[in-house]
Amino acid sequence: MSRPQSPSAAQPRPGRAAFAAFVGTTIEWYDFYIYGTAAALVFGKVFFASTMDPGVATLLAFVTFWAGFAARPLGGIVFGHLGDRVGRKTALVITLVMMGLATTGIGLLPGYAQIGVWAPAGLVVLRVLQGIAVGGEWGGAVLIASENAPKHRSILYAAFAQQGSPTGNLLATAAFFALSALPTPSFLMWGWRIPFLLSAVLVIIGMVIRLKLEESADMQRVLARKRTVKLPLRDVVRDHWVVVLLAAGTLPVINVTYFRSTFALSWATKELGYAQGTFLGILSISLVVQFLMQPVGAWFVSKVDMRRAMCWILIPEIVLMPVMFHALATRSYGVAVAGMCISTIPSAMFYGAVGGVLARVFPANIRYTGLSLAYQLSALVVGGGTPVLAQAILNATGSIVGVAVASGLYALVSLVCMLALLNRTGYRADELSTAERSDAAEWGTEGGGAENASGSPQQPGEGGALKPAG
Repeated sequence: MSRPQSPSAAQPRPGRAAFAAFVGTTIEWYDFYIYGTAAALVFGKVFFASTMDPGVATLLAFVTFWAGFAARPLGGIVFGHLGDRVGRKTALVITLVMMGLATTGIGLLPGYAQIGVWAPAGLVVLRVLQGIAVGGEWGGAVLIASENAPKHRSILYAAFAQQGSPTGNLLATAAFFALSALPTPSFLMWGWRIPFLLSAVLVIIGMVIRLKLEESADMQRVLARKRTVKLPLRDVVRDHWVVVLLAAGTLPVINVTYFRSTFALSWATKELGYAQGTFLGILSISLVVQFLMQPVGAWFVSKVDMRRAMCWILIPEIVLMPVMFHALATRSYGVAVAGMCISTIPSAMFYGAVGGVLARVFPANIRYTGLSLAYQLSALVVGGGTPVLAQAILNATGSIVGVAVASGLYALVSLVCMLALLNRTGYRADELSTAERSDAAEWGTEGGGAENASGSPQQPGEGGALKPAG
């Protein structure tokens, strides 16, 4: 476990921390996304009774997918507490191991034909463990990257952690794309298990990298000055609940990816007649676009007035997500690719920037808890429920129109909450947030000036705040 380090501790290297965050989140999101792909393609047939209506079986498979999201706030609270009390590194090592064990367990789990109702029950338990792990992963990875970066580059460095999402999703999609060449009976019997079992190898690689990681500079400072709090969750809820709710409200738009991937994969292959391999290929192309556009979004938000930047990013998404469904419905490969890729650009740019933005609105000694709680509350309410909501609308109406409207509303809610959050926290990309200003004042009152973890003068904004953000 991490131990308090003295102010003379060696400074972590921003590049190494960012790379470690990228590798770790890639592995964890790979594990998380292969479940969504398998839920759309396989789980309804493998883990539920063969006599069940296919639409109902798919809906239940998506409900097990949502179970992972339901567990994510618990993971954010547990690992946020650990990360704020003991250190970011310790929490990140444990989340990686937990995710790997749960994912491998799914790959070994017998189906309904072998163990009956214990199959879906076991699936839910393992999915919940996945959710707890990823609930603690995201906040820690964003912080380990952003807290080691110079203030003016913190949003860009945080984007390294965000890059793990499209990379993990791309790896998951590529794995199932390769296996789509198998005959259907072989794929259903054993082929789908291979991506889950590969997780064990990836986790070993991730562990080697994470164990060499140094604690973040901000956390070193908190530990050295004994500024940890006994119950970070209590302080977050008592002093920062409005910021948590607004931060959570900024995030629905990033969950439109589940309209594009998990739900659209099921809808396109079962209702529109796309071949499984064809649509997985379309998804892969859109994920490459996401990977390329996320750093652009982080750079854009860092350079342009943040309020204007968020408007320019999110307003197009309100229109483009509904257009995507129309593009898919044409059943034209070229139109479908264009629709998926164009609709991906705004949400990808937003996702690339939002981690670094939200990391700066919470004090350093409760930042892991506050950031994780906001993100995972949104995941609980919106993320996991997205394919369930979409499938339920489709089942009830027989039309994709309601799903398209819902996807546009996600972007509208995110825009309104982001503007409200920026106004409340006094946030600008080129200035300190309320939390950072009070942090600078806190360090300035001790020892005659702010210091970084090595004892040298600290530049404004390099440290984490120790007072309420508003």
